[in-house]
Amino acid sequence: MVDLTSEKLKDLENKANKIRQMIIEMLVEAGSGHSGGPLGMADIFTSFYFHILNHDPKNPSLPDRDRLVLSNGHICPVQYATMALAGYFPIDELKTLRKINSRLQGHPHRSSLPGVETTSGPLGEGLSQAIGIALAGKMDKKNYRVYCLTSDGEHEEGNTWEAVMFAAKNKLNNLIQVIDRNYIQIDGRTENVMPLDPLKEKYESFNWNAIEVDGNDIKSFIVAIEKAKSMLDKPTIIIAKTIPGKGVSFMENDYHWHGKPPNKEEAEKALVELQALREKIIKGE
Repeated sequence: MVDLTSEKLKDLENKANKIRQMIIEMLVEAGSGHSGGPLGMADIFTSFYFHILNHDPKNPSLPDRDRLVLSNGHICPVQYATMALAGYFPIDELKTLRKINSRLQGHPHRSSLPGVETTSGPLGEGLSQAIGIALAGKMDKKNYRVYCLTSDGEHEEGNTWEAVMFAAKNKLNNLIQVIDRNYIQIDGRTENVMPLDPLKEKYESFNWNAIEVDGNDIKSFIVAIEKAKSMLDKPTIIIAKTIPGKGVSFMENDYHWHGKPPNKEEAEKALVELQALREKIIKGE
């Protein structure tokens, strides 16, 4: 693990909770959007933009940059907040989420915002997009890696599994998929809507390298990424088990928060809880 000191880890944890606060502020301002997924994925996005990715916010088109593809684009508030904190665009612009003529739409739009690699919308398409980028990298003998973030719910889409087969056939070891395994979707628990487990064994049977990890443990997630990088002849899936609504007691593990924002009163309560968590991190508790 390169440079992951205790101080760096503490800084990453603090940033992740700051990002959660930014997400709440964005959503209550917009009056629409998704809460559960973005809060649950804050640790993973923080890990990527502040430790893992080879990228440059001042030069978003850096030819050798790593590519991050967000397939489940509805959780984009966490990507926007993280990118703003990393310096891709002014933090004040987060207040324009989902507003007319904003660059921050309800799904990422590639040509609108520098640093966004693909346009997303219909679920199940992002993995195929990432595979195309990874295959192009192989053909061009480039060293960049492609990270594709997906949801567990979109694994109910058949085209996801077509992409899974294609990636394995072409031995795309420069592709690392991270699935947000939070067990919820808009209509309820995934295992009630369309059971996915045993997910790890399914991916292994499709000839992928599969790793399970606590997606809200930054250190464990970074270790999993390092293991994935050592794979020579297979793509890797990191099954990141996260808590939807992480950090906000009344949102955690409640699928009703999958696709709705907090109102003003709920946002104030959430921000108080998240600030208390940040203070504990700063104190080292």
